[in-house]
Amino acid sequence: MKKHNFSAGPCILPQSVLQKASAAVLNFNDLNLSLIEVSHRSKDFVDVMENARSLALEHLGLQNKGYKALFLQGGASLEFLMVANNLLENKAAYLNTGTWADKSLKEARMLGEVIEVASSKDQNFNYIPKNYSVPNDVDYFHCTSNNTIFGTQLKEFPKTNVKLVCDMSSDIFSRQMDFSQFDLIYAGAQKNMGPAGTTLVVIKEDILGKVSRQIPSMLDYKVHISKDSMFNTPAVFPVYVSMLTLEWLKDIGGLAAIEKINNEKAALLYNEIDRNPLFKGFVSNKEDRSNMNATFNLTDDSLNDRFNSLWTAAGINGLKGHRSVGGYRASMYNALPIESVAVLVDVMKELELGA
Repeated sequence: MKKHNFSAGPCILPQSVLQKASAAVLNFNDLNLSLIEVSHRSKDFVDVMENARSLALEHLGLQNKGYKALFLQGGASLEFLMVANNLLENKAAYLNTGTWADKSLKEARMLGEVIEVASSKDQNFNYIPKNYSVPNDVDYFHCTSNNTIFGTQLKEFPKTNVKLVCDMSSDIFSRQMDFSQFDLIYAGAQKNMGPAGTTLVVIKEDILGKVSRQIPSMLDYKVHISKDSMFNTPAVFPVYVSMLTLEWLKDIGGLAAIEKINNEKAALLYNEIDRNPLFKGFVSNKEDRSNMNATFNLTDDSLNDRFNSLWTAAGINGLKGHRSVGGYRASMYNALPIESVAVLVDVMKELELGA
């Protein structure tokens, strides 16, 4: 029986997607060749790439609105540098809400002036800063929508006249919103979309070509757009699995359907954290809690071994918190069924009964 996978990433994927991907590794499109053997220039794989890019724009409501979707490599970590290379001419503004936001800010500083408009570092990133202002004279404003390690999530985004850039690696395709407010979105696949190895970039094409620096070809979004995400050999298997996952999401009703499911999962777990005296949430403000990553601790450390034994015996995987936070982290990405959350809640109740 498959375990209840709360891993923060690489994370759980839909079982139907895994089955189709497994079959394609053995025999792709009845070619009697493996998916990972065929040429990325073949019609069969070009169709995969085009479908994956089209589905990404469709889910985000950005078709025919001047946006391009790319599947690149290097993870979100490379996007920290690519964003600055392509958009930073004089100075940029960054919101610092966690480890990955902090790293994106560090990379951008190599290429120009960076203003940190607000930070929650003073309390180990356990809240989302409020009431900050975005300067009007910056090239772009960068934020991270969901902070995987610390369990915080932006529920609102600033209204600004400057370009809005967002790292959505850990909550892409998990909720509805007006995605046209963003000029550039990027997301590593290994949270809600596919296996590690590819990164989705969705970019409004007319914001490019405005910087004076010469951009290395591999870091130039215009180059990748001109080659339809095929400037170099793409990560064939991760792109294919991402396409299957986006098809699965469409089949179950898209972002409207998955947002409802994700809200139900989060409510189930957070209600137990708040009710059960043995547990305490890491995030200081309930309105800042992430629907994707619930971070929590035991109120009595002497119960750690007992709790660890209970959830392990229940077939739960990936519940340990990040070393910078400690405690526990339940990552509830799109493909995690609510039944798995119910199993975790039952374990938490069992610990309380035995305490």
